[in-house]
Amino acid sequence: MTTVDPDEKRTDAATPRPDAAARPLPLAVAVPVAVAAGLALLAAFPPYGVWPLAPVGVALLAAAAHRRRLRAGAGLGFLTGVAFFAPLLAWTNLHTGALPWVLLSLLQAGYLALLGVATAWVSPLVDRARWCWAPLTGLLWVGQEALRDRTPFGGFPWGRLAFSQGDSPLVRVAVLGGAPLVTFAVAVAGGLLLTAGWRRWSVGGLRRARWWLPVGGLTAGAVLLCAAGLLVPVGRAGGGATVTVAIVQGNVPRLGLDFNAQRQAVLNNHVDATLELAGRVAAGEQPRPDLVVWPENASDIDPLRNPTAGARISQAADTIGAPILVGAVLLGPDAGQVRNAGILWRPGSGADLEQLYVKRHPVPFAEYVPLRNIARMVSKQVDRVRADFVAGSTPGVVRAGPVLLGDVICFEVAYDEVVRDTVTGGAQLLVVQTNNATFDEAEARQQLAMVRLRAVEHGRPALMASTVGVSGFVGPDGRVSDATGFNTREVVVRQLRLADGRTPATRVGLWPEVALAGLAVAALAGAAVLRRRRRVGPG
Repeated sequence: MTTVDPDEKRTDAATPRPDAAARPLPLAVAVPVAVAAGLALLAAFPPYGVWPLAPVGVALLAAAAHRRRLRAGAGLGFLTGVAFFAPLLAWTNLHTGALPWVLLSLLQAGYLALLGVATAWVSPLVDRARWCWAPLTGLLWVGQEALRDRTPFGGFPWGRLAFSQGDSPLVRVAVLGGAPLVTFAVAVAGGLLLTAGWRRWSVGGLRRARWWLPVGGLTAGAVLLCAAGLLVPVGRAGGGATVTVAIVQGNVPRLGLDFNAQRQAVLNNHVDATLELAGRVAAGEQPRPDLVVWPENASDIDPLRNPTAGARISQAADTIGAPILVGAVLLGPDAGQVRNAGILWRPGSGADLEQLYVKRHPVPFAEYVPLRNIARMVSKQVDRVRADFVAGSTPGVVRAGPVLLGDVICFEVAYDEVVRDTVTGGAQLLVVQTNNATFDEAEARQQLAMVRLRAVEHGRPALMASTVGVSGFVGPDGRVSDATGFNTREVVVRQLRLADGRTPATRVGLWPEVALAGLAVAALAGAAVLRRRRRVGPG
């Protein structure tokens, strides 16, 4: 006859049965949920712009990875990343072939794989204190983006949650803590949705009275969190003078990597469009601008060394009677090197070499090739970059008559500190010079969404000037005005009120991201302690 130790029997009876609501989703469910998470995130960004789907995507990824083994969490996060980044970055394969697009998409998906690992890792914290699920989700997203924005080769911040919120009330949160705080708010909203939906949806559970109370309450909390952005005041950081600014979008002979094969034609397009504007000014049809902005690569002929190019730009500046911020490629400083620059061209005197900004963050593998010999083994496309662009060393603060500009070039608008440095340097108007001729309209609209966030973040009027579109003005409240079409030649003129003060986000700079990322690391460490205790067990 077998006897049972009474103490052992009591221990077994006291041991709770595993709660089905605390188990991971079945893998057959988790895989499509992870893919759906990536597609929801994709739909939140331009050109689709369904911003409420960003929290939904966050919730779906967290649900798929919760309580998974770390390897499974990585795989599910990677699936989300591929479903998100591959179509989001499809514009990178238009003219360079599939390989660069595939490599970039897989690299970016790798960061969401790390997020999947982190989500699985902190599951014990969530199981112990369900209330922390929403803020913990926000912290992990900020930490993931902080890493992705900086590594490797300076990072690639495209696809940050904050950049999907141009039409959302949450974009206003940028005035308090920049893009990291917006990302945190979006991910917290997703965490609230997840907490509401994560439960045992059995028939018996559905029959229980008032099951809808926590679900409805948490869902309402997510909605209210998004709506709360409307309570954040945005606008000018301080009053300033009123100026009239013209954007010249000259267009190119043809789209693609060889858009500048007819470099003189591209320059002529911008000169001729400016001369036409001068004609309308002389006829009284347009006010005379105080400043004219040309896009990046408007003159890929170095106008400081080529007298013909310099003379054409001088003709445009003298005729319009206003300084022109010219996007130009300048040779040097050494042989085999070039600089991507914004240079002020004044009427009557020409190039002002004291008001010259050189792009501080050239794009790796597009404007320069790190580890060229190794990169060539992967793809000989790297040899299209014949001369490496040299990075500038000073912020893009350019004085153009009555306006102090904050100039950033192309992808630099995605980097927090590059933009902020111009504002702390005194910029009253944010200018983004870009060339979208090698991409498509989706890329241009994704970039314009970043400009919108920067305008709100720093309380500055802003503009984006593109060779082919989309160009336009953005108010300090994030609203877009006079947006141009894509692959068209257009000139838009608008009166802007400058701003001189600093928003809270401008003042605190990097610290919100440091604090949130630091809390994410602390959460990972806390989860490690809980995991160790579980392995050791009672006593």
